[in-house]
Amino acid sequence: MTSWFLLGATEGGLFDLDATLPLMAVQVVLLTFILNALFFSPVGRVVEEREGYVTTSRAEAKQKLAQAERLEADLKEQLKEARLASQKLIQEAEQDSDKLYRDALAAATADANASREQARREIDGQREAAMAQLKSDADKLGDLIVNRLLAAK
Repeated sequence: MTSWFLLGATEGGLFDLDATLPLMAVQVVLLTFILNALFFSPVGRVVEEREGYVTTSRAEAKQKLAQAERLEADLKEQLKEARLASQKLIQEAEQDSDKLYRDALAAATADANASREQARREIDGQREAAMAQLKSDADKLGDLIVNRLLAAK
């Protein structure tokens, strides 16, 4: 036991180096392997399976998100095209209604002008007939006055 004196330990002191230290080391290593085989490996497999599931789920979620973003972009483009088409359709309808209004206004104006012209012609005809009648009556009256004046003399 003289070799133990070189390490500074005495028998029955603080550090007693005998066969228990290697035995404890073997027990710790053996317990580690047993625990690893019985408990940690199944738990590790479950953890790896869950990690794989989470990774797969994240990848699928990213794909679905990308697909949803593509669909959203497509729908926005379709909506933009539909808005442009509806604005064009509205503009065409406004132009058509404006054209119909102008056509109807022109037709009404033409009808009014034609009616006014017809009325003017009728009035002119009646005025001429009245003037002719008046001239005839004036001539008769004039002749009657002349005849009476000549007869009275």
